[in-house]
Amino acid sequence: MNFVSLTLYIFAMMRKIIITTFLAVSLSLSVFAQYNVDYGFSVGASNYLGDMGGGIENRRDGLIDMKLDYTRWNLGGFYRYRISNRFGVKGTLNYVRLSGDDSKSTNPGRRGRNLNFRNDMIEAAAHFEIYLYKVNDVGGTGRYSSDFNLYVFGGVGAFYSNPQGELDGSWYSLQPLQTEGKSYSLINLAIPAGIGFYYTIDRKYRLGLEASWRTTFTDYIDDVSDKYVAHTDPLTAKLANKANQEIINAIHADNPDLNGGSPQVTTYNPGKKRGDPEHNDSYATVTVNFSWAIRGRSKFYKSRNNWVLGKQKRKRRKSRAKF
Repeated sequence: MNFVSLTLYIFAMMRKIIITTFLAVSLSLSVFAQYNVDYGFSVGASNYLGDMGGGIENRRDGLIDMKLDYTRWNLGGFYRYRISNRFGVKGTLNYVRLSGDDSKSTNPGRRGRNLNFRNDMIEAAAHFEIYLYKVNDVGGTGRYSSDFNLYVFGGVGAFYSNPQGELDGSWYSLQPLQTEGKSYSLINLAIPAGIGFYYTIDRKYRLGLEASWRTTFTDYIDDVSDKYVAHTDPLTAKLANKANQEIINAIHADNPDLNGGSPQVTTYNPGKKRGDPEHNDSYATVTVNFSWAIRGRSKFYKSRNNWVLGKQKRKRRKSRAKF
């Protein structure tokens, strides 16, 4: 093989390699492009950590001080965009219900306080997702019809909060009453952070699970934060201070070893401690997520590579006999 023939051979081989590489990259990018956007809804459970409820000890941080009896529900919608194989962003809009009740607490002081609340909140947030582990082709089928992604996320959000208290079977909005003599905003900021995963089914659908913790900048999700104050309005006075002698007597009967440590009616007089102003409230959600994947593909991919996604059989070019 002379020099010219060798040069032509090398050129032909490099041409094949370049074309093959280009087609492989185009195919891989197109396969990824079909998974870069999804939108859907979520439903799950929600709980909170604040000034109501808790165990027999004083306040403790984190999940250990949450009461499962207070678990309520949440639902929402989201839109996610995959920036790359490693990162993504997601916008969410959620309805979250939280509640708490001192009557379910094993702490004598909180039981004697006898407050309760519920809060139906509207939350909007933006998340930045980092994908820690992924499997592009679950089962190794070669068709890329299913994938798995594990991710962590953090972000920023805002929520509308309207705590309500119960009295004689009716619920009343507490913020306008200023039960602690203070006015506070119903709109507050939160920092969501958590972990989740999703599994793609048949290229079109995604089923996932996500756990999220929200750090907030308010101590009034439950309308309890600081000290008791005197009220002239009868309704406000009853909602702000529900301690009564009957409950105090029941606490004494259940905890005879407390002696002088048991709460008294005077424990809840104006000027005495009503909540813990040193720690803001926070809340958590665990959700099941379902979404639809938007499969954006280039014209090249649609016309040449639909067979990869099982849409049609691969077309082979026919040539006429030259005779």
